[in-house]
Amino acid sequence: MSLIQLIEFSELGDERGGLISLEQNKNIPFDIKRVYYIFGTKQGVARGFHAHKDLQQVAICLKGSCRFILDNGVKRESIFLDKPNTGLFINNMMWREMHDFSEDCVLAVLASDYYDEADYIRNYDDFLAASVK
Repeated sequence: MSLIQLIEFSELGDERGGLISLEQNKNIPFDIKRVYYIFGTKQGVARGFHAHKDLQQVAICLKGSCRFILDNGVKRESIFLDKPNTGLFINNMMWREMHDFSEDCVLAVLASDYYDEADYIRNYDDFLAASVK
């Protein structure tokens, strides 16, 4: 089974331009409690390098592109996000890394809960130990 779970969003735009609607528990598979976005990431900088114990997320590259690596402790897979109508669902207990940000990348992330530092696993060896349980 692939670690990569993409969500294709319906485009509702017309001749005036594109429009995509994101709705909790419809095309986003959880209640949305937090939204944040990453932009202005310098060339060669990688981000992420953590997992969440409980949090679920959907990442959407609104502009530009970046590469995600997802890892469940057994398997690693990589995917480029480069379309604003495609979301990457990231389940809990999934190590994530983000690489190869384009200069114009704007990456939005929808999260199932509020920020909670206690939910993070920031050390890969700790993640591996927890993912075996």
